[in-house]
Amino acid sequence: MFYNFLYPLADVFSPLNLFKYLTFRSIAAFLTALVLSFLIGGPLIRWLRSKQKQGQPIRNDGPASHLVTKKGTPTMGGLLILITLSAATLMWADLTNHYVWIVLGVTLAFGAVGFWDDFLKVTKRNPKGVPGKLKLAFSIIASGIGVYLVAQASPAPLRYMLAVPFLKDLLIPLGVVGFVAFGVLVITGASNAVNLTDGLDGLAIGPVIMASVVFGLIAYVVGNTILTNYLYLHHVPRSGELAVLLAALVGAGLGFLWFNAPPAMVFMGDTGSLAIGGALGAVAVVTKHEIVLAIVGGLFVLETVSVIVQVLSYKWTGRRVFRMAPLHHHFEQKGWAEPTIVFRFWIIAAILAMAGLATLKLR
Repeated sequence: MFYNFLYPLADVFSPLNLFKYLTFRSIAAFLTALVLSFLIGGPLIRWLRSKQKQGQPIRNDGPASHLVTKKGTPTMGGLLILITLSAATLMWADLTNHYVWIVLGVTLAFGAVGFWDDFLKVTKRNPKGVPGKLKLAFSIIASGIGVYLVAQASPAPLRYMLAVPFLKDLLIPLGVVGFVAFGVLVITGASNAVNLTDGLDGLAIGPVIMASVVFGLIAYVVGNTILTNYLYLHHVPRSGELAVLLAALVGAGLGFLWFNAPPAMVFMGDTGSLAIGGALGAVAVVTKHEIVLAIVGGLFVLETVSVIVQVLSYKWTGRRVFRMAPLHHHFEQKGWAEPTIVFRFWIIAAILAMAGLATLKLR
């Protein structure tokens, strides 16, 4: 908004030239989301607590300690992320940019599905919420629309193409149906992977912040002709504007972590986890770095794989590979303290984020 209203006046007042720089507006979006989180976080949590009374229903089949330590903690804290992310993005991004609206729309759509799920959990006092098939159906519809719009906004040479990291010239044509199906898999998969990881205080938001920083850099680079030529990357015009949105997500994530750090004052719930996972997936599709997301978000992949392995193993052999899935619960059952699991998983996430970032140079 500020860019669209103030930058055209730069000829009259030269300091307004600052608004043309992505770096300036990204920093401003980060600070805006962070400060807004501090300002509204406390009142929002108090409001959620007053409405939810008993807080988020705790799974009976989860770690027994959660029934005591996490009882009464309100959920839907993802609203704090969505409100501050949206406000900062709308204030500092170029609102004529299609990619900004597409990614923000996908994020809010997944947030709406998550909010519906959390609302049913709280009001029905049932940890299951929305039936899984119905939630998946709405997720597929939201991501499918988003992927199709991304394809229409993309330059013709890259439309319906899959870029392969490490190989500078290889583009795999997927066709309309193939590209939409693959994009849906990426966005829905990322959304649910973050959702599965969100099981301990601060566990999911830390890696999300790291992944957002990396993809903010990727978006900036991919949208810059000089940098893409230097690094032999595929140039996606105007995708750099997503750096502003991702900087806002970093600020919103840090602001949420202030309240979600152990012991958590609020859980993000599906309202937050589905939304921010969907945001990362959508950005990966726009920037043609879908495969790199699996590296940068490798921790989310590990958590998801642990659930798949556990289910298949029990179904086929009657035995469990892990003491409990997702993976973080396995280590809880082994006696690891919650902060130990969170910090060690953050370290793994940081290593994977750096590995994903390194793919920009390895061509």
